[in-house]
Amino acid sequence: MAEPTTAEPHDGTGPGRGAPGGDQGGCRISPHAVIGAGVELGARVRIGPGAVLLGPCVVEDDVFIGAGAQLGAPPELSDRPQNAAWEDRDGRPGDLLHAGVRVETGAVIREGAVIHQGSHRPTTVGAGAWILNRAYLAHDVRLGPGATVSAGVSIGGHCVIGARANLGLNAAIHQRVFVGAGSMVGMGTPLARDLPPHVTAYGSPARIHGVNAVGLRRQGIDEAEIAALRDAYEAGDLLLERADPGRWSGSLAEDLAQWREREDRRPAAAARP
Repeated sequence: MAEPTTAEPHDGTGPGRGAPGGDQGGCRISPHAVIGAGVELGARVRIGPGAVLLGPCVVEDDVFIGAGAQLGAPPELSDRPQNAAWEDRDGRPGDLLHAGVRVETGAVIREGAVIHQGSHRPTTVGAGAWILNRAYLAHDVRLGPGATVSAGVSIGGHCVIGARANLGLNAAIHQRVFVGAGSMVGMGTPLARDLPPHVTAYGSPARIHGVNAVGLRRQGIDEAEIAALRDAYEAGDLLLERADPGRWSGSLAEDLAQWREREDRRPAAAARP
């Protein structure tokens, strides 16, 4: 990744850094975007009209941010200052508080998405993740690489969403929930408990409906390892406390280790056959 550079504060009333006519880092920023102080941009970042980025915020290389997206508002916590992180009409600088937002390389953030500042760690969008229109990431969310957050999804504060997870249209994820790598959440699902890696979950209340075998095959996982994971989950071992970790290798073993090492796990119930 290119070394991020601090963008010039820009109020949306004229050309900003990387707008047509600018050549800093190959960025393309609409003259109608608002770029606040404390925003650092990598190379080839594209920012659409009406987008608002407030610092502290780091955007790595090759990120797309659509029209009207809003990144960096203060966390919605009653005990935290609701600071104005923008320059006012009298030229007074904004107050840069909180733990920031970080958007990693190649992520896509579409129109109207909202991402709030972290309260004790940066709210993070992983490399290559897609956040579709009107989605919301609350403070301190950690979205893994390659994850997909569909249109209208809301993710509560402190959630961890694993790599390559897929959250369906208008799903709602309760605060502090963990969604394991490669898991899929059905559209409209209210999820209030954790999901182990590589499962599908849907319904109200959310129930686990087996292994996401399609996603595992796309990841190149061996059929024997998929079967071993299916057997463990169908035996009721959603915490993988009884299973032999040696049955899995490579990236799948890493995904499962992340789940096993997590404290205070509260998995959703499995659907009845």
